[in-house]
Amino acid sequence: MASIFTKIVKGDIPSYKIAEDERFYAFLDINPLAKGHTLVIPKKEVDKLFDLDDQTYADLWLFSKKLARAMEQVIPCERIGVAVLGLEVPHAHIHLVPINGIYDIDFSKPKLKLSNEEFKQIAQQISDALGS
Repeated sequence: MASIFTKIVKGDIPSYKIAEDERFYAFLDINPLAKGHTLVIPKKEVDKLFDLDDQTYADLWLFSKKLARAMEQVIPCERIGVAVLGLEVPHAHIHLVPINGIYDIDFSKPKLKLSNEEFKQIAQQISDALGS
């Protein structure tokens, strides 16, 4: 059965898309730790990050790097934190989280509640920054 992320890539489930190319897809986490919390996934459904072939693995990180740079331009933060948990969805993914301190990336803390308009605005701002 397809993962929720595969359904997002196919458009069966809506998302706040930031960027995509032929192999990767980036979108806002709907239960964010911080404004701009982004998920980056390969379109090919592979359960664990370390099960990706070497080229896809390396390219996924390069795709994530571009996103992180764009996020830093539009989200006030000291840096973009990175987390790979892989427990929530059986589809390899990277969390990019704007942080100002180590506890900002604590996944046990309450998640932000953002409006549809806030999500759309953040996704658009990051997407626009990718072009600059």
